[in-house]
Amino acid sequence: MSILNAEVIKIQSVDSLNIITFKSDESELSMMGLELLEGVCVGSKVSLFVKPMSVALAKDFSGMISYTNQLSSKIKSIEKGKLLSSVKLLACGNMIESIITTSSLKNMKLSVGDEVVCLIKANELSIIEVIK
Repeated sequence: MSILNAEVIKIQSVDSLNIITFKSDESELSMMGLELLEGVCVGSKVSLFVKPMSVALAKDFSGMISYTNQLSSKIKSIEKGKLLSSVKLLACGNMIESIITTSSLKNMKLSVGDEVVCLIKANELSIIEVIK
């Protein structure tokens, strides 16, 4: 499970759609959602959740991409399976897990210590807790 601690720094709303911007460590993250948890406002401290299968990885990344959340990360551990592999990363001062195919792991030649970019779409982040 990947949990990131962050602070709400901006909320944009149109009709029932919300785009919330967070600060986590030195990085900004954005989340798109329909409803806000009670207590979520600018200045709120929250815990964010992302499913490991929703975290993509890029190595030697350059160029533009539509993924809003692009976090510089360092690979801390790899558990290689026959079909899928778990890659644990340090990003924004938090541990994030990415589950990718083992063939992608091999093709990208990923190893512990590599610097990569975590890619998370804004609709894949969710607030699981408002920290009081």
